[in-house]
Amino acid sequence: MIISTKGRYALRIMLDLAGHMGETTKLKDIASRQEISEKYMEQIIAVLNRAGYVRSTRGAQGGYQLVRAPQDYTVGMILRLTEGSLAPVECLAEHALPCDREGKCAAVEVYRRIYAAVNNVIDTMTLQDLVDIEEEKSADHDVI
Repeated sequence: MIISTKGRYALRIMLDLAGHMGETTKLKDIASRQEISEKYMEQIIAVLNRAGYVRSTRGAQGGYQLVRAPQDYTVGMILRLTEGSLAPVECLAEHALPCDREGKCAAVEVYRRIYAAVNNVIDTMTLQDLVDIEEEKSADHDVI
């Protein structure tokens, strides 16, 4: 499983907004801080907006902000929205076609455990956790 640029950027956009809670943030500011193309961000923010994760405000003071608190968004929510299935193999994906080898495939147990471990991590980590980690990492760089 490889998380695409779309998924990684969506997470960075949401993290940036979480770090600026209570503020309306312009896309160009996020693009600058995150070093992401503003054009590509427009596509991703549209997905986040349609899902109700962010809200947009029009006008001179317009921009984007999170709809809910950072602790209310899991990494899994964001990645599944932008990536779809995160299953390591097709037979474990949601709505997968039945596999002829399912009853005799020992390797599928490895993939199930990988999938369970990934889901455990992304479904228990929140945007707030990432904000906290980012703050810790920033503090580590500020130490002389």
